[in-house]
Amino acid sequence: MRIKIKHKPHGKAHWLIRLFIGLPKKLFPDKFTGWADDTIKSMGVHSSTHIDAPWHYSPTCNGERAKTIDEVPLDWCYGPGVVINMTHKADYDPITAEDVRKQVEKDNLKINQGTIALIRTDRDQYMGTKEFPERGTGMSAEATEWLINKGVKVMGIDQWGWDLPLKYMAKKAKEENNAKLFWEGHLVGQHKEYCHMEQLTNLKALPPQGFKVAVFPLKIKGASAAPARVVAMID
Repeated sequence: MRIKIKHKPHGKAHWLIRLFIGLPKKLFPDKFTGWADDTIKSMGVHSSTHIDAPWHYSPTCNGERAKTIDEVPLDWCYGPGVVINMTHKADYDPITAEDVRKQVEKDNLKINQGTIALIRTDRDQYMGTKEFPERGTGMSAEATEWLINKGVKVMGIDQWGWDLPLKYMAKKAKEENNAKLFWEGHLVGQHKEYCHMEQLTNLKALPPQGFKVAVFPLKIKGASAAPARVVAMID
């Protein structure tokens, strides 16, 4: 999931301008040495802050072909936001529907059709460290469904993944011989259409509600996810 970017300084472009465009150096404008450029050499669509499409969870949703990221309606990706504070949840302790319901009632959050729900865990403090994929709570299937049933199409979390940490889930599934434990939050998407964001940051800077969220993904044809610049706007 590492992102590798090659930065090309302004002066590197002078040969391109001279040889391929045909502009001699003597005709370069004053103080112009060329343009800066950059190349993304390696980046997965699930790298850094991103939004998952229904296609990521399953090839179908309710028997119909699941949407890829370029097919996700943009009106899902802009709307009123709420922050659901789950910072009290310990690592590996899943977030239940009751946890979400109680916090929503405590903060008197208004969740309607089109609301974008942000789950605050404060695990973004580990971003960039080896601990990041190993730390965190996680959304249970029932908590994910609770939000969808309230009209939420897009939701997100400020930790490495939506569910409990992957290695922990695999370990528990083997210990309990339980085929229902692994990726349960994601797999709600097999029968209920929704998108979630992972690796959000700075949710602690937001009020519980009273702001808009924009989360427009890169339009990558046929992709299961896309990087997104997720922005909260407060009047």
